[in-house]
Amino acid sequence: MSALTIITPTYNRADFLPKLYESLLRQTNPDFDWMIVDDGSSDGTSGLIDSYRQEKKIRISYERQANAGKHTALNRGIEKIGSELTFIVDSDDYLPENAVETILFYHEKYKHTPNLCGYSFLRCHGDGRVNTAYFPEDEKIDTYLHVRINGNIGGDKAEVFFTDILKKYPFPVFEGEKYMPEDVVWMRMSGPYQMVHINQNVYICDYLEGGLTNTGRRMKIRSPKGMTLRAKIYLENPETCLKVKIKMMLLYIIYGHFAGYEGKRLMSQIPDKLLYALCLLPALLLYKNWQGKYREE
Repeated sequence: MSALTIITPTYNRADFLPKLYESLLRQTNPDFDWMIVDDGSSDGTSGLIDSYRQEKKIRISYERQANAGKHTALNRGIEKIGSELTFIVDSDDYLPENAVETILFYHEKYKHTPNLCGYSFLRCHGDGRVNTAYFPEDEKIDTYLHVRINGNIGGDKAEVFFTDILKKYPFPVFEGEKYMPEDVVWMRMSGPYQMVHINQNVYICDYLEGGLTNTGRRMKIRSPKGMTLRAKIYLENPETCLKVKIKMMLLYIIYGHFAGYEGKRLMSQIPDKLLYALCLLPALLLYKNWQGKYREE
């Protein structure tokens, strides 16, 4: 069994998967498996992956499900992974040739660190620019909340998790909703577990038109229960900084109303009633604005 599984949830990305596949073939360390979870594609993805498997150049497993969203595809795949590490790589991105080698080097260095759930590496754009920012301190061991959220390190990074810990935190699923932000899980692990934050690039991203990252607010409004839960998780953590709590309280109220939750219920389920009261009016104004601007488009 390989030390690392690269899991790729995909939906109608047959045009982009070859670039990821070629980058996997170029890896300097071949100690990995590639798992593709097809979220109901209708563009020939299954045939493409079958051709890759017949080549037998790397170890590939393939799962297929009815379209239900990336988070459900991840749940399905992660449940079946047996390797020590899991690395989520989107179907329209790809890896530098030393990605696996770099991940396994740092894993060997830190794998016996207590209360560790994984590693956070850099993502870069195709031209070499780091996505958003470097970590202020290389190889800092701390929680996702402290380093990324309270530290104002925005943008996506490349997370690699210990599989046995990741399995304890499946993505929540709400019927009829196809979007769940990944930081819902990262935040739940933050506190019980820490990560090593490493200024090494293991991931190349080009945010494509139609990708999840670029589909924006309308997608989130269509999954309001998940978005309300996300904000609630931030609000419930006493170590979340005030700036982030204000933002999350606004989102909690806004998406809570899109979800059809009553105000009394929303207020009763979060610890800071005063902040709720202070944010209520601006949140309702934003809700009305978003309702007219996004929901029906």
